[in-house]
Amino acid sequence: MSIVSDMTAALSLWIDTVTGVVSTRLAHVKPVRRIEVAEDETGVFAMRLAPTTKTADGDLAPCRVDVADGAIANELSPQWAAAVRGGMVELLLQPSRFILRPIELPGRAAEFLDGIVRAQIDRITPWSASDALFHWTPPHDIGGDRIETTVITTGRAAAASLVQAFSDLGAAGVEISTVTPDHGRIVVLDQRSGKQAENRRLRTGLVAALASTGLLAMLSFGFGGFVADSYDAQQQQIQQRISERRAIMRGNEPGAGGSPLELLIRRKQSSPASVIIIEALSALLPQDTYATEVRIEGDKLQIVGVTRDAPSLISILEQSPHFSSAGFFAPTTHAANEPGERFHIETKLKPYFGSGT
Repeated sequence: MSIVSDMTAALSLWIDTVTGVVSTRLAHVKPVRRIEVAEDETGVFAMRLAPTTKTADGDLAPCRVDVADGAIANELSPQWAAAVRGGMVELLLQPSRFILRPIELPGRAAEFLDGIVRAQIDRITPWSASDALFHWTPPHDIGGDRIETTVITTGRAAAASLVQAFSDLGAAGVEISTVTPDHGRIVVLDQRSGKQAENRRLRTGLVAALASTGLLAMLSFGFGGFVADSYDAQQQQIQQRISERRAIMRGNEPGAGGSPLELLIRRKQSSPASVIIIEALSALLPQDTYATEVRIEGDKLQIVGVTRDAPSLISILEQSPHFSSAGFFAPTTHAANEPGERFHIETKLKPYFGSGT
């Protein structure tokens, strides 16, 4: 059950990773208007188009924006309202809105910063993890297998009010960041209204593609096995017919000795008789040896039994004109309740019927 869980978790992680990469690529490819809204030291917001963004009406002059209680207090011009609708709003807030706290951690903690920072938010800030909007700077080495990072935190309620104000105007996404002298610009929130839906669509498409691929692979293997079995059956039938035809042709050849009677005589002369083999074996085995199993398969004889000296049986069988190439096909064992060694010997049979035959 754990193997299935591990495979499911790995597959889910792979789908999430591919979804994130594809979503990021699409975000860079799609042309999106970017609108910068910067807060000055007095708390007033100034809105302007990003330097790389153009509108159908050309450049728009910067304008002032008043945000109160999660809404835009002043009325925007139709051009600005159209620019915000479907655009990406980048809110650059004053550092005074944030609390910066440096923390030291072991070097191996770099892989688990999200969980570590989340667990320490209520200790280093006035907010709990659910009430705070936070991020951290890239960790850097401070020696002694220790790293340091700076956690940037602000209240989630105030940030949500700003996000709501621009989302109500139809913005496709809102990004909140700040600038510090030591760390430059730090993004603490990147909220896009269509990103989650797009990720769900991408994830659904990947799952469907994997399921379709697996189903096609199963059908391919099944069909391939069916075709292979059919070809094997046909090949066996053809080989059987060829053998029958060759036997008939040999039987029709003059002087070939291919009549049924001659074939039977030849088979009798070339195949050792089971009765003769058993009699020869009984005569060869010593008095302290008895066989519990005797199997004759084609030109091979297998003997299983108990004896006091198993290796000596090999030479005894080799000296007989009925047997050749004797050897052990399984280990020789000794049980407490048996008087000797349990042996497993296999030897080849020779068609010998005595002198004059």
